[in-house]
Amino acid sequence: MISNINKSPTAMWNTKQASKVYGIDHWSNGYFSIDEQGDVLVNNPLTNKKSQVSLMKVVEGMRDRELNMPVLLRIENILDESISALNKTFCQVIDQLGYQNKYQGVFPIKVNQQAQIVEEIAQFGARYQHGFEVGSKAEMIAALSTIEELGSLIICNGYKDQEFIDLGLEATKLGFTCFFVIETLTELPIIVQRSTALHIRPHIGLRAKMTTKISGHWGATSGERSVFGLSASQLIEAIDFLKANQMLDCLELLHCHLGSQIPNIRDIRSGVLEACRYYSDLCKEGAALAYIDLGGGLAVDYTGSQSSAEQSRNYSLAEYCEDIVDTIKTTLDEEGLAHPIIVTESGRATVAYTSILLFNVLDVVSFEPKVFPVQADEEHQLLKNMREIFTYLKPQRVQECFNDAQFYRDEIRDLFKRGQISLRMRSVSETLYFSILHQIKDLLASMERVPKDLTDLAESLADIYYGNFSLFQSLPDSWAIDQLFPIMPIHRLDEEPTRRAILADITCDCDGKIERFVVNQQTENTLPLHKIKQDEEYYLGVFLVGAYQETLGDLHNLFGDTNVVSIRLNDDASFEFVKEVHGDTIEDVLSYVEYQPHEMKTRFRNKVEAAVRDGRINAKERQKMINTFNASMQGYTYYEKETLIEQLGTPSNPLKLRAIS
Repeated sequence: MISNINKSPTAMWNTKQASKVYGIDHWSNGYFSIDEQGDVLVNNPLTNKKSQVSLMKVVEGMRDRELNMPVLLRIENILDESISALNKTFCQVIDQLGYQNKYQGVFPIKVNQQAQIVEEIAQFGARYQHGFEVGSKAEMIAALSTIEELGSLIICNGYKDQEFIDLGLEATKLGFTCFFVIETLTELPIIVQRSTALHIRPHIGLRAKMTTKISGHWGATSGERSVFGLSASQLIEAIDFLKANQMLDCLELLHCHLGSQIPNIRDIRSGVLEACRYYSDLCKEGAALAYIDLGGGLAVDYTGSQSSAEQSRNYSLAEYCEDIVDTIKTTLDEEGLAHPIIVTESGRATVAYTSILLFNVLDVVSFEPKVFPVQADEEHQLLKNMREIFTYLKPQRVQECFNDAQFYRDEIRDLFKRGQISLRMRSVSETLYFSILHQIKDLLASMERVPKDLTDLAESLADIYYGNFSLFQSLPDSWAIDQLFPIMPIHRLDEEPTRRAILADITCDCDGKIERFVVNQQTENTLPLHKIKQDEEYYLGVFLVGAYQETLGDLHNLFGDTNVVSIRLNDDASFEFVKEVHGDTIEDVLSYVEYQPHEMKTRFRNKVEAAVRDGRINAKERQKMINTFNASMQGYTYYEKETLIEQLGTPSNPLKLRAIS
């Protein structure tokens, strides 16, 4: 573990150290690693990791195609492997335990609704009849237009009106197994009426309200306080209604959503056991149950700690499958009931690994003075007092020195507010203050006991690295629910990262920052990073962002969708760009919020034409302004460094590091 915030490089550093610090071997599920040159590699999961591609090679290909940062990179092979691993593991466990039925998975479209993802899941999942879970008419239409393998499941959750139900009944007639999962009893009469009118027997499921309480971030939504599911009395009422309408034979599925991102395997086994009790008793009531849908819950280990912490998991995919299959088999064997088809709605674990947010660092602010201020001839006494602190700064007096430095700095700030000292004098005080704090920080590193007031000092002196991305557009869960995502440099990992930093995005919002990171399989408030080189770009990657982030992103500050690139890894360690989607232009995002770009251009033209009439500009200046305005409307909403370089004629990365002093 890196003990100091900023430190000098050591000869001991190597890429194995980098793997340990950033935890890539623990959270990456084997999909990513680091080569000896210090680049992050994508390992082809379909060739036993023998063919690997450097992310920096991918970035070079993006640059050649004029795909500017930030970019959302998708890797087709990983999505293919995620679907295959889930289905194959369940199949293997079913064979090993002698379970007398099969597994059929569905992907909840709400987890990632992007057409490319949904289409690829339909393609890669066809050989397993891997279907979709939908919660709205729009998602139903997306599923119906995409899915091709007959017999695949479509699980309809959410509230369903007549049009939704008609779509599902027609899907059944086309040859898909489309289940209406009853969330509220008011849906039943509509299903009965529409199925009778269309002469199509429906597939019906009941969602039971689980009482099992799960741990983890989403634990509050489980148990009796869950907003979804039917109570015991409502389940009986549904049974009686179906009996009265001669449709009890249509009740074929029990839906018991265990929870989301379940970190503890014991909660999963406990939830499956409760689901089996519902299943058994509904069968005794005469239901023709043949499917048990356990919803989502398969967690992603974002921290790599392999623990029951809320953003990790203490089980493998094999253990997850074994506990589900074994619990269902054992419980229903005791009741003498046939084994049902097992359904799960794994979304997060299916798509999280497939997407990476890549961005470049635009600028760095360091709270480290670079030039010690020379003492003026007639310096204010408070500044002299601050200089004297250096004369008695030693381990035994660090708390005293810290207190004195804060006192003198605050006194100088008060004098500045009252106009009694100049801005330049205040600047000197700030530089002296940070110099004292950095010397205290260095002393603390060698002390056995650190005063309580100084335990967070190193973190307060961390750098701020400004990334070319919008937190609210690309990583909304980081802001909204404190979701952790593994973040690391994708190159220079053969060099020791000597800086500690937090990340800020380019929105003008104080919440647009990341200050919780996965470091050494733990959560820390700063991230180890490299010192920026002025002659080259510095790239970071945010991993495991395939679940929910694209769906939840918003237009904060009118930053739109990023460029999206999808690659396919080949067996010979090469790769190809299979899809590329340019991100939103400024004109695009303005139209999303009800501006009319054509009218905006006309209004601007009228403004500059009026300026020509008034003699404030000439006709050539007018045309240049119009061209700039129109070109900007077609530009990327994010920072375009290449454009700035072309205009200024300066070398790459013209922005220099600056220090607060």
